[in-house]
Amino acid sequence: MSALRTALSAIDNAGAIPADPAPAAGTGGPHFAGAVPGLGAAEAKRRALTEREVEQIVRVEVAERQAVAHDYDQAGRPGHAERLRREAQVLTEVLDPR
Repeated sequence: MSALRTALSAIDNAGAIPADPAPAAGTGGPHFAGAVPGLGAAEAKRRALTEREVEQIVRVEVAERQAVAHDYDQAGRPGHAERLRREAQVLTEVLDPR
């Protein structure tokens, strides 16, 4: 489950658009400094990712887990390595369902 949450976070982060500069001091709402009035005014814009971009992000997550699993094996931590390999397998199965 943690592998899926991490992959979803990576996908969400990839869709982030750099924020606009903060409003000038004294231009916010009457209750909170820097507040912007209006329904949804503080919502951050997101860019739409293509299916290929999402797949690439998940494949990077798989590769990172496999590399770290190898490092854990080298460090004598086979339990941690196996957990990461299982996570990589879960993500791989999401990408390539049988």
